[in-house]
Amino acid sequence: MDSPVPPRAAGPGPRRRDRHGRGMRGPIAPPQVPLAASRAEVFADLVQDSVERLERRWPQLAEIDFLVLEVPRLDGAAGPWNDEAVPLGGTMPAREGHRARVVVYRRPVEIRTKGRDERAALVHEVVVEQVAELLGLTPETVDPRYGED
Repeated sequence: MDSPVPPRAAGPGPRRRDRHGRGMRGPIAPPQVPLAASRAEVFADLVQDSVERLERRWPQLAEIDFLVLEVPRLDGAAGPWNDEAVPLGGTMPAREGHRARVVVYRRPVEIRTKGRDERAALVHEVVVEQVAELLGLTPETVDPRYGED
């Protein structure tokens, strides 16, 4: 039996259906669920959670900017660093017209942790250490639970 309809030539046009005829696939999860958040967004949320936890005890932290950067710069203000000591965070004191800043470096922290809980604990430690350095206090003064986990 010959088919009266010739097969459609595969052209450069857009594909309208998948090969099983069920239509185009949509996103894996809707944007409002945590699965749709990128790793950078999840990491920024961990930093924000840590800052909010500290702000209850230290309201002056509202005057400090907290930033997340991918990696530290090789020519950073703190001086050059070597392979043995990649910084996990840094501080920039307030200057005229600029607020004080605490920076947490995402990739070095992620490389040193295996799971979300471990990552959240390390992020909190880094934030506490950097805030302590900026305020001229010990980390135990900034957060009495520092080092317990």
